[in-house]
Amino acid sequence: MDNLNKKLNDGSITSGTNVSFWIDSAETISGLTPSKDVNTEVLIIGGGIAGLTTAYKLLKAGKKIVLVEDGYIGSGETGRTTAHLTCALDDRYYFLEKTFGAEEAALAAQSHTAAIDEIENIVNSLNIDCSFKRVDGYLLLHETDNEENLDKEYQATQRAGLTTSLVDETPGIQGGTSIQSLRFQHQAQFHILKYLKGLAEAVIALGGIIYTQAHAEAISKKGAKVKGYTFSANHIVVATNSPINDRITMHTKQHSYRSYVIAGKIPRGQLPYCLWWDTGDQKSKWVAQPYHYVRLEHFDDQYDLLIAGGEDHKTGQEDEEGISSFERYERLEIWTRNYFPMLDDISYRWSGQVIEPVDSLGFMGKNPGDDNIYIITGDSGNGMTHTTIGAMIICDNIMGKKNKWEDLYSPSRITLKTTGDFIKEASNMASQYLDWLSKSDLKNIADLPVGEGDILSFGLKKVAVFRDYDNKLQAFSAVCPHLGCIVQWNTDEKSFDCPCHGSRFATDGTVINGPAQTNLNSINIK
Repeated sequence: MDNLNKKLNDGSITSGTNVSFWIDSAETISGLTPSKDVNTEVLIIGGGIAGLTTAYKLLKAGKKIVLVEDGYIGSGETGRTTAHLTCALDDRYYFLEKTFGAEEAALAAQSHTAAIDEIENIVNSLNIDCSFKRVDGYLLLHETDNEENLDKEYQATQRAGLTTSLVDETPGIQGGTSIQSLRFQHQAQFHILKYLKGLAEAVIALGGIIYTQAHAEAISKKGAKVKGYTFSANHIVVATNSPINDRITMHTKQHSYRSYVIAGKIPRGQLPYCLWWDTGDQKSKWVAQPYHYVRLEHFDDQYDLLIAGGEDHKTGQEDEEGISSFERYERLEIWTRNYFPMLDDISYRWSGQVIEPVDSLGFMGKNPGDDNIYIITGDSGNGMTHTTIGAMIICDNIMGKKNKWEDLYSPSRITLKTTGDFIKEASNMASQYLDWLSKSDLKNIADLPVGEGDILSFGLKKVAVFRDYDNKLQAFSAVCPHLGCIVQWNTDEKSFDCPCHGSRFATDGTVINGPAQTNLNSINIK
C-alpha cells in the first residue's frame, strides 16, 4: 500500500477514505513533530478552524500558544465541511425563541453575523486567497413542511434583527420563478482549507507553535500527553469537534450524525453564487431533521463546482433506516438534479461528522466543572460560524473579559424546554448497547472481501475485523474505549464508527474522531 493510501486510512490527511474537494484542491499543511516536553500559556488541541482561530486571536492578544493536531491541519471535520458562512441556522429562529426567549434568539443572530464579519476581517487583514465572497442565501420549504412555517421564520428573523425578506422567486433553481423562499442577505462562502493555510501561517508568524501528527490524550487541568511527551499549560482548549476530555456530561447534550456530500461541475456563469437550503424533513425519525444544503465554488476558467449535502443519519446507525450509504448518495444526487438539472457527472463524494446539540446551539466556553479547560463543540450544520464564535468567547474568557454571548453558549447550560428531544436521543443511545447481544452478519472470516471490514461475534465477545489491500487480516476489540458501545463498520468511509457517541476508528484501529482518546485494542486471531 502506498504512503498516500496509508495516510487516508489512518486519518492523517482526512477522517475517511473519500477525499473532499477541499482536501483535493489544497496543499497538505504540516507542522513540527513532538520531540520533548513543552510548557506554554495555552495548549490548544485540534487543528481545524476552531483551534486555529482561537490560536490566532490569543496570539494577537499577547498569549503564548502551542497547538497540537492528530493528523495534518484540517484533517478532521473542518476539511469535510461544505463551508457555508451564514446566520441562517439549522434550527429555526422561531424554535430558538420558544426555547431560549426572543432576546437570546437575537443574540444568536448577532453572534453568527459577527462571526461572518470576523472571518471577512481575518481574510482581508491577512490577505488570504481563499475565494471569500459575500452571497445571499435562500431558505425554501421541504416538501414535508408547511408554508406557514416560512412566514413564521421570517417574522422571527425580523425580531432577531436579521436582514431577511420573503421572496416569490428563488434564483438559480429549476422552477424557481414560482418557488417562494426566505432570503438572507449578506451571507458568505470561502475555500476552507486555503483559509486554514492563511491562519496557520499567521499563527506561526506571531510566534505560535504547531505540532501535527501529534495525538493528545490524558487531558487534564495541567495539560496533556502528546505522543508520550508532557505538554503543560495554564489553559487548555479542546477544539476537536467532539470533546475528548469529557466522559459523560457533554455527550448527553449532543449527538453525532453523518452527513453526505456530492459535488459536480457546471458551466461557469450558469448559476449565481448563492447558498440554498431546504427546511428539513419534518417526518424524519431523527431528532435532528435532515435537510439539504447547496452552494457553488470556483473550479477553473470553464466550470464552477456545485456542492450539495444532506441525507443525514445518526453515526453508526445507517441500518436503522435500511438505507445504505450508496443509496444516500443516489438520493442526494436525484434531489440535486431535480433543482439543478445542469449538474454534470459527480466528481466528488464524501461524508462528514456533524455534532447536533439537543437545544440547537453550540457549546463554547469553560468545560463543566473545570476552571481552565475550554471546549468548542456542538457546531451542528453551522460549524464555520459556531467555531469562530467559540474562539471569540474563549479568547475573552482567557483574557479575563466578559463576553456578551458566553452565557447563551455556555457548556454548563441546561435547557428544560427540550426535554422531549433529550429523552428521544438518550433512548436511542441506550438502545445501541443491545448490540452486545446481537449476532454479527459475518459468519466466516474467509467471506470478508479485500478492503472491507465487519464485526464478528464469539459469544459475548465482539471483534472488529478488516482485510487490507495486501489480503492481510487485522483484528481489534469492537468495544469502543469511550463508554463500551460496539462499533459498526462504515463501508463508505472505511472506518469503525461508534453508534452511541460518534467515536470513529481507522482500519488500523487508530482513533480518528472523539470522544474516545485511545485506539481500539488489537487482537490476534486465527
